[in-house]
Amino acid sequence: MHPSIALFLACWMGLAGAQTLMSSPVPPVAPQIPHLVKSLHGDRNDEYFWLRDDDPKSKRAEVMRYLEAENAHTEAVLAPLQGLQRQLLAEMRARIRPDDSSVPTYNHGWWTWTVYEPAAEYPQLMRQPGTPERPDPRAKAEVLLDLPARAAGQAFYKLGDHAISPDGRLLAWTEDTSGRRIHTLRVRNLVTGHLLEDSVPGVLESVVWSADSRNLFYVRQDPVLLQSGPVYRHALGTPAAADVKVYEEADQTLFTEIRASASRRYLLIDLRGGDIAETRAVPLARPGAPVQRVLARRVKVRHEIDHHNGRWFIMTNEGAVNFKLVSAPEGAVEARRLWRTLVPGRDQATIEGFVLLRDGVAVQERVDADRRIRVLQRGRSLPLQAAPGTAVSLGARPDPAAAHLRYDLSSMVRPLATYDLHLVSGEKLLRKQREVPTFDASLYETQRFWALSRDGRRIPVTLAWRRDKARADGSAPLLIDGYGAYGFSMNPGFRANRVSLLDRGFVVALAHVRGGADLGQAWFEDGRLMNKRNSFNDFIDVTDALLAAGWGAKDKVFASGGSAGGLLMGAVANMAGERYRGMLLAVPFVDVVTTMLDATIPLTVNEYSQWGHPDDKAAYDYMLSYSPYDNLAAKPYPAMYVSTGLWDAQVQYFEPAKYVARLRARKTDSNPLLLDTDLSSGHGGASGRFASLQRQAREYAFLIDLAGLAAPAAAAGAPR
Repeated sequence: MHPSIALFLACWMGLAGAQTLMSSPVPPVAPQIPHLVKSLHGDRNDEYFWLRDDDPKSKRAEVMRYLEAENAHTEAVLAPLQGLQRQLLAEMRARIRPDDSSVPTYNHGWWTWTVYEPAAEYPQLMRQPGTPERPDPRAKAEVLLDLPARAAGQAFYKLGDHAISPDGRLLAWTEDTSGRRIHTLRVRNLVTGHLLEDSVPGVLESVVWSADSRNLFYVRQDPVLLQSGPVYRHALGTPAAADVKVYEEADQTLFTEIRASASRRYLLIDLRGGDIAETRAVPLARPGAPVQRVLARRVKVRHEIDHHNGRWFIMTNEGAVNFKLVSAPEGAVEARRLWRTLVPGRDQATIEGFVLLRDGVAVQERVDADRRIRVLQRGRSLPLQAAPGTAVSLGARPDPAAAHLRYDLSSMVRPLATYDLHLVSGEKLLRKQREVPTFDASLYETQRFWALSRDGRRIPVTLAWRRDKARADGSAPLLIDGYGAYGFSMNPGFRANRVSLLDRGFVVALAHVRGGADLGQAWFEDGRLMNKRNSFNDFIDVTDALLAAGWGAKDKVFASGGSAGGLLMGAVANMAGERYRGMLLAVPFVDVVTTMLDATIPLTVNEYSQWGHPDDKAAYDYMLSYSPYDNLAAKPYPAMYVSTGLWDAQVQYFEPAKYVARLRARKTDSNPLLLDTDLSSGHGGASGRFASLQRQAREYAFLIDLAGLAAPAAAAGAPR
C-alpha cells in the first residue's frame, strides 16, 4: 500500500464513527497519488488512478476501505431522510402486484411464461403444451426453472438466456451470480427434473440448441474484454474442456452474438460494430458443419438478418440511411439484383426491427420519436400506432407459426398493455393490462413538447405530470432525464417508481437529444464522434425551453442519466451546472479519454466508432474537450448522487469513484456529493425486484429533499 493511502485511511477511519450522526458529516477525502496516463498526444496526471483494481474476484483493501467510507458518508448524509426513504420504499412496493405473471408466449409447441410468488424476488419459469392458437387446457402447467431456488444464498443472481431443446425434454440456461456478465451454462432434464452434470463456466448469455437436441452453441466470454469471445459447441455428456471452437472473430472491435433463425434451420452468428456487420451461419441439423458466411461485412453498412420459408430477410442501411427491408433467395444473399424490396428506405421513418410471421412480416418503425408497427401480410399493410408520447412495440419474438402477433402499448402515464393481433381475422385482443395497485391513471397526463436547439433543430421532449399537483406556471420541480448515445432511442414507457415523484408535484421530462435515433439515423450521427457536443447542448437547450414554457421552477431543476447518460450529466454539469439544483448519475461513463486509451478495459475497442480513436489527434483533443473527469473545475456544482456497481462489466466502478474524488477536491460549493457503490452487483444494480427499490428510494429521497418537499415527519422517520 502506498504510504499516502495508508495515512489517509488511518486518519479517516478514526473520524468516521464520530461523524456518522452529525448533521453535516465530513466526507472522506481521497489521497492524491501522481500517476501519468501516457498518450501519443501528451501525458496527463491522474491523481486517483490508484482506485483502479482489475481483479475479477476481489479488490485491494485500501480500495474497499475507501468505497466503504464513501458508502458510510452517503448513509450519514441521508440519515435524516430515513423516514422518507421508508415511505418511498413502501409506496414502490405497493405498486408491485405480489403474485404477478407474464402473458404466455407460443414457441414451437409450448406456451411459456413467468409467475411470481407473493414475496419472491425472482419468478418461476413455466410451460404448458398447446397449439399456435392456445395452450392445451387439459395439460398441466409445469415449472421449467425455479429462479428463487437458483438464487438462494446468492448476493446477486440474473438469468441470462434459456432454451428448451427441440425434443422438449431438456432445458439449457445461463446464469450470472457476480453481476459481471460471467455466466455458467447449465442443463436440466425436464422429464426427470435432474440437473445434468454438463456445466460450462465463463460464457455470455445466449444459448442455442442443435436440431438433434444433443449439442449446445454458446459464446465463451473473453476473460479480459468480457463483452465477446469465440463461439463454441458443447456435446451433452462430454467435459467442457472438449468443446469445439466453431468460430472466432479476429477483429476485437466487433461484438459476437448468436441466435437461432426464425426457421430454426440455422445458428446465426452476428458480428456487429458501430458501422459494420457480418452474419455467418451453421445448419442446426448438421451442428458439426463448417461456418458459412451469409452476408459479408461492408464498411459503413449495418444489417440484421433472419431466415424463414426458404428466404433470407435483411434489414440494412445499404443505400438507405434509415434502413430498408428486403428479402433474398436462399444461397444468393449477396446477389443484390435478386433482392426484393419489402419496405423501402424513407426519410421520415426509421426501421428499428422486424419479426417474421407465418406468411408475412411485422416491422417496427419510428416516426417523430414515436414507435409504431406495420404488419405486411398477404398484400395488405396494417398499421398499429398511437398518440404522440405513446410507444407501440413488438413483443417477444414469436414462433412464425404463432396465430397472433404480440405487441405492447405504453406511455409515461399508462402501464404496459399487452395485445395479440390475430393474423387471420385481424382481431386485436387485450391479453393483459399491467396491474399497478394504488395507481389511478386518470390523474396523470403526458404530452409531446418540442424545444428549439441553438443551431435551429427541433428536439422532442416527452412530459408527464399529475394534473392536480403540477401545472405549467413555473412553480413545479422539474426532473429531466437524458441518454443520447449509440443510436438508442428513449421510449416513453411507464415506470411505476416514477409515480412517487409525480405524486409530489414533479414534472418529469424525457429529453430525446441527438446521439439517439429518435428522429432517425441522422439524429444519431449528429450526436456521436466529432458531433458529440450536440448531445450536451441539446440537453441544456431543452432545460431552457422547458423553463421558458413554465414547466419548472428555476431553482428546482434536476437532471438524471445513466451509463452514457451519466456522461451526458457530467458534461452538462461542467458546461451549465448552475442551471440544476441536483443530478443523479448512475453508473456514469465519465473518464472518457483514459478509458478510450486503454484497450484492456471492457468495451473500449468496441466503442472507437462511438467516441473516436485516441490515436487520432483530432479525436483525442475533441474527447478531452468534453470528458467530464478531465474538465472538473474549481467552481460550484449541483448536488450529486453518483451510483455504481463494484462488478460493473460495462462502466468500471473506478470511473465514478475517481470522478467523485476529484470533484470533491475541486468544487467550491457545499452541496452534497454522494457516491453509492453496490458491492455485490454490476451495471444494472441489485437483481431482485424488491431489492432494486432500495437505491431508487434513496435517490428519490435525495431529490425530494432538495426540492424542499420532504415533510418533517417523513424525514424524521415518523409514521405516515
